[in-house]
Amino acid sequence: MIVRQFIGWIRTAPAGERAEATRSLARAWLVSDLSADDRAAAEGALLMLLDDASPLVRQAMAEVFARSAQAPAAIVQALSVDQPSVALPVLEHSPLLIDADLVDIVATGNCETQCAIARRIHLPASVCAAIAEVGTPAAALELIENAYAELAPFSWDRIVERHGHLAAIRESMLVLDGLPAATRAALVAKLSDTLAQFVVARNWLSADRAGRVTSEARERSTVNIAAVSRGDDMSGLVQHLRATGQLTAGLILRALLSGNLELFDSALAELSGLPRARVSALLHDRGGASLQALLRRAGLPESTFAAFHMALEVSHETGFVDSAGSATRLRRRMVERVLTHCETDRQAAEPLLILLRRFATESAREEARMFCDELMADEAIAPIQHGLIAA
Repeated sequence: MIVRQFIGWIRTAPAGERAEATRSLARAWLVSDLSADDRAAAEGALLMLLDDASPLVRQAMAEVFARSAQAPAAIVQALSVDQPSVALPVLEHSPLLIDADLVDIVATGNCETQCAIARRIHLPASVCAAIAEVGTPAAALELIENAYAELAPFSWDRIVERHGHLAAIRESMLVLDGLPAATRAALVAKLSDTLAQFVVARNWLSADRAGRVTSEARERSTVNIAAVSRGDDMSGLVQHLRATGQLTAGLILRALLSGNLELFDSALAELSGLPRARVSALLHDRGGASLQALLRRAGLPESTFAAFHMALEVSHETGFVDSAGSATRLRRRMVERVLTHCETDRQAAEPLLILLRRFATESAREEARMFCDELMADEAIAPIQHGLIAA
């Protein structure tokens, strides 16, 4: 009886009053102890109100039903495809929307609706993949910042591929602790390309010079990333580097000269197709023949074999470092020993010598920076120690 009176009244009531009345009816449907007949009548009235001319009425319904698992499924479904001002709370919160519904809405919706879905709690991998594939940059950013989103590695890579040139996307991803190493390397490559294009467009550097500088910076960043990567994460990184043409002899030599044996072994295993254990055993063979066979199988230029052999000899003498920080910096003594050997080797190619000279300069500058940092730290501590002694 009350519902029939409501239907009669609502036909002529102002929009604001209709919205408030609709809100009350929706709450009654959820929490009141209605009879079966009244519940059916109330649901019929709510379904009718989906056609109301004012979005305020449908917004009121969406706000009440958005978080409820007991809401009428047909009404929630209709509200989810309404205009954004109505659909957003339902898209962001309703537990009644299935994955297929959300994927379809991501594909057909606008930025606002995609962002609302990207903010959902417990967002499954299928929906994350849809946002990564067709979502706007704003939706991708919401997805990155959603701690409850289940992003598969290929979804991370797709976001980088589509939006990695945007600073906000890069910054949000790079601060994540669990970001796959391969994705982190792809972000660094995007940043390098963006910076190279910028300086070339400003005529600050020539295209060749900018390309060389960014390539060297990318290699240093790759070694930094590899220094904290292990197991499957390292394997994924090396596979990414190979697929993108970055697994070069120069990068592998840099890894060895930095004492990063994990990256060095993994790279040779990837290129040669041999198991890691087999590669490690061949590298510890001091005879030299096994190393040459391994490097040849990995497809590295023969002009680099002497450099690799000498670097391994020096590393066996001095030992490999274990800390992540030490495995990211070129070791000056090792670089200089290798450079000296190659400079006296008539078979050493000029490109290799140029590369080694750059490594030598880089390692010397890094060592000088470290010395200055330590010196300044000692000067800062000295007054404190003097004060403690005087006291």
